[in-house]
Amino acid sequence: MTDLEVLAKSVSKETEDKAVDARIAHLLQTVGNRVRKARSEIGLSRRALSERSGVSQRYLAQLETGQSNISLALLMRIAEALDTRIGAFINEPLSAGASPDNEHLVNRIAQASEVQRAEVMRILEASPQSTGPAQRIALIGLRGAGKSTLGELAAHKLGIDFLELNEEIERASGIAINEVIELYGQEGYRHLEFQALERVAKAHDRLVIAVAGGIVSQPETYNYLLKNYHTIWLKAEPEEHMDRVRAQGDERPMAGNPDAMNELRHLLKNREAYYARASTRLNTSGTSLDDTLDRLLVTIRKHAFLTS
Repeated sequence: MTDLEVLAKSVSKETEDKAVDARIAHLLQTVGNRVRKARSEIGLSRRALSERSGVSQRYLAQLETGQSNISLALLMRIAEALDTRIGAFINEPLSAGASPDNEHLVNRIAQASEVQRAEVMRILEASPQSTGPAQRIALIGLRGAGKSTLGELAAHKLGIDFLELNEEIERASGIAINEVIELYGQEGYRHLEFQALERVAKAHDRLVIAVAGGIVSQPETYNYLLKNYHTIWLKAEPEEHMDRVRAQGDERPMAGNPDAMNELRHLLKNREAYYARASTRLNTSGTSLDDTLDRLLVTIRKHAFLTS
């Protein structure tokens, strides 16, 4: 190889390295912007995100300004704390070879609101395997809405089965939910959640089931739930959600977090449009358990969710 060829190869390598560095810098900036946007959308302070994820505020500041070469492990923890998927931060746009029409469609979807994207998914995912809602009743809502308590009591009164979807996931995986998330991450948990929902629909034509509050943030899973279950949104005021969780002996929502109540209000506000897609809703605030149970049973009869 001549000196000129060696020089040309060296220049080419340097150019390639610079191009790779530029792509990495662009990716880091993109990830940072998406994390900051996700945090802002739910009204979460950087301090609160740090406490939820276990990632330092300094590191988060570097990440959000594109100055941190974050590991996937840490990014997964941040995604879980923001109740989203890691792919939402790192998914690449269509390649240069993609058709303009497809690229335009992807860009439009990327700019759409979460509710609009969920509606697109509902239209696109008309599943031929859908069994319809049959006589399956699913209770949805934030933690502390009364899904488990009211669901079990209502199922007993109606003489039908009651299931907690998380318990079904635990039975299938053989480990506790917190271990599922620790081992597989939020993405893995959501995958198991969808599988469990399908299994329950195939095995039961008549039951009451309580699902996790975050199920509405997963379009594919939530759309499947809406198609295959009669859904009832158990709605309550943020203060009652918090009081009920604490009454269960769980002080974690408030521990060392003075903004916990504001964060809960933001979460409820952001999810309200999703919960509103349910078949019907029932306000559980300001009433006794017995009264709420009676109104839940009336709601089930009124909408003929159980035909016999």
